[in-house]
Amino acid sequence: MLFVKRALLSVSDKTGLIDLAIFLNGLEVQLISTGGTAKALVEAGLNVTEVAAYTGSPEILDGRVKSLHPKIHAGLLFRRDDPAHQKKMTELGWGAIDLVVVNLYPFEKVVAKERTTLAEALENIDIGGPCLLRSAAKNHLSVAVLSDPADYKLVVNELSDNHGAISVGCLKGLAVKAFAKTSAYDAAIREYLAKQCLRLVN
Repeated sequence: MLFVKRALLSVSDKTGLIDLAIFLNGLEVQLISTGGTAKALVEAGLNVTEVAAYTGSPEILDGRVKSLHPKIHAGLLFRRDDPAHQKKMTELGWGAIDLVVVNLYPFEKVVAKERTTLAEALENIDIGGPCLLRSAAKNHLSVAVLSDPADYKLVVNELSDNHGAISVGCLKGLAVKAFAKTSAYDAAIREYLAKQCLRLVN
């Protein structure tokens, strides 16, 4: 069982976001967030720590670099059962992140539009999001990874039924879905760029 004390939320599709965040807030889960997600949560009256404040590093390059920081990924990837990992995290003063709520830039929707330029397509290739999903999913016995708003209710029910914890079976299922999401996302990008190459050749 995984008890959730700290969550990172960074979503493009904000469906169900506020209700989930309010529920987590009721469990006294610390909420960390980025950009527009943080703004939406603050507007809903929730107490949120922005990623830049959490890491001590500002968001830079027009938002291209937000969550790509050792404090974030160490919080996801460190092995909770490894004394050396625990010692290093204590030395650094960094803590665990127990839940990641991420969905990706809508690349496929953007490139499906008739007049989308290559520049627009490239700006809609999410980098930080897939990294967060993969880090969380790799360490899924210690981190819950929510990659689809359709699964928010599942996790809320798990947390309600298990007094703030998520079962191992649920964690495994969520990890499988996260890897499926990143795999499909990369495939869509590859397909689009391959077509661009063919146009140049022809």
